Amino acid sequence: VQLQASGGGLVQPGGSLRLSCAASGFTSDYYYIGWFRQAPGKEREWVSCITVSRSDASDYYSDSVKGRFTISRENAKNTVYLQMNSLKPEDTAVYYCALSLLGYPSMDKADYGSWGKGTQVTVSS
Repeated sequence: VQLQASGGGLVQPGGSLRLSCAASGFTSDYYYIGWFRQAPGKEREWVSCITVSRSDASDYYSDSVKGRFTISRENAKNTVYLQMNSLKPEDTAVYYCALSLLGYPSMDKADYGSWGKGTQVTVSS
């Protein structure tokens, strides 16, 4: 399994970024892709996740990003996106995407069996 996260960068407060997570190397008709983030000196925290299947695209968000971030997927490209708007300095972190084959949405990083390398997001003026 390979997960490739990209799209991070430096943005001013109030700005936007779109992260991408390209997944490959596995076969499943029903799985979840989650986004997590880890700020310096802090635990890795769940941000969002999405169901990836032909008939279900349910999405889930942490309270800290709800209303500002939107997760979506493009099945044909096996890619999941995280659109981040109204960014705040506290959103600064390394962002990771991860794959869960367990069949239910989860905020627990232990439920995700495969992880991509992170992409740095820095929100600063």
